[in-house]
Amino acid sequence: MLISTSIDELNIFADPLRVEIIEYLAKEQLCTCHLVEMTGARQPTISHHLKLLRDADLVETEAVGRNTYYRLIPERLEQYSNALVELANSARRATKERLPCA
Repeated sequence: MLISTSIDELNIFADPLRVEIIEYLAKEQLCTCHLVEMTGARQPTISHHLKLLRDADLVETEAVGRNTYYRLIPERLEQYSNALVELANSARRATKERLPCA
């Protein structure tokens, strides 16, 4: 599952609740009911954000009895991190470049 990450994909981190979910999942595997309790958000809202995180290949699931647990995929986080590093390197090069005015 090696997927390259573009800067455009970083919008997955644009929602504060989604970031909060990511931070919780960075500490331990959780199911929807845990995230509802921890965030105070409604279950449909949590499910929506988890779907977006699954679609972005940031989380994977595991069925345990009647519950589904979610966990972050560290390698995918590293890909997002690498996209930011590439952007920073580009910005460093840009400090030496100036587009002339017409």
